Amino acid sequence: MRFMDEYRDAAAAKALAEALAKTATRPWTIMEVCGGQTHAIVRFGLDKLLPRGLTLVHGPGCPVCVTPIELVDKAVEIAGRPGVIFCSFGDMLRVPGSRGDLQRARAAGGDVRAVYSPLDAVHLARAHPEREVVFFAVGFETTAPANAMAVRQARDLGLKNFSILVSHVLVPPAIEAILSSATNRVQGFLAAGHVCAVMGWEEYAPLARKHRVPIVVTGFEPTDILQGVLLCVRQLEEGRAEVENAYARAVRREGNRPARAMVREIFEVSSRTWRGIGEIARSGLALRGEYAAFDAEKRFGAARMTASDSAECLSGLVLQGVKRPADCPAFGTRCTPEHPLGATMVSGEGACAAYYRYRERETEGAS
Repeated sequence: MRFMDEYRDAAAAKALAEALAKTATRPWTIMEVCGGQTHAIVRFGLDKLLPRGLTLVHGPGCPVCVTPIELVDKAVEIAGRPGVIFCSFGDMLRVPGSRGDLQRARAAGGDVRAVYSPLDAVHLARAHPEREVVFFAVGFETTAPANAMAVRQARDLGLKNFSILVSHVLVPPAIEAILSSATNRVQGFLAAGHVCAVMGWEEYAPLARKHRVPIVVTGFEPTDILQGVLLCVRQLEEGRAEVENAYARAVRREGNRPARAMVREIFEVSSRTWRGIGEIARSGLALRGEYAAFDAEKRFGAARMTASDSAECLSGLVLQGVKRPADCPAFGTRCTPEHPLGATMVSGEGACAAYYRYRERETEGAS
């Protein structure tokens, strides 16, 4: 594929792996905070190219995986109400809550539709003024601009039957929470290139300085990731703790200013609960007061719903980089993509799903 093959070149990947072997003189642990990067690492066996002692662990980089269980329950409850068209990206349909999932809600008669854009939901609201149309707004900073634009457009069109169920989370506070944890073993980070394409990388600089950790903005192809690891290891070996941009073809320091402005207009920073992790202060986005009419939780009175995660599921520890998928006794047996205990097994970006798909039989040596 044009513009893709060069970043999957085996010779280039081997050269980067050799450079890493020459650079790393001691054990290091590096975390990638992106589910897409996790799948690339496992799919292409990038961790197997690394020198002994250099470990990659997987962080809370899957927005579907960190959507709290009580919010999934709210989605299922709202989707089952008469007169509601509930819209979502397809990867949320089988994420389990304590009361089932959206796919089961559809099987039970709910009008649940997979869409490709929040603007699809706006068009549905315009075409069906007699129905309530709800969009499940899940994601990191990457999807926030489009969701903000959907709310803006609904307001401009005067739509009274459109709302969003918000589950937006922010990456820097999650990194702060991981680094501040007593169980932390991460010494460097690969930051997700698509998030930084929107938000830039200036927010990471205070984290790098405060915790003395290198943070490298990284792409998603094999050579992107190996290059990011190499830059991170060089900093660790040299005692540096800086933000480096290894994804300059897509990321600028300031990010996408119009997109950031759109997010600031519609959303405000709020505390947010992360599935399997708990509440992290100022780690999410919520609709500003002037846009409260588009808040599905308030519109449908679902704000007080609570639920608990499965006691058997270790996804929270996987998302924090403390455990690996194969460390879970239920992995591949009681928990599979067909019958998942947690979101990390069913999501297309989940670490457990990646290991099940590419390394189902491996129990040792995975990262």
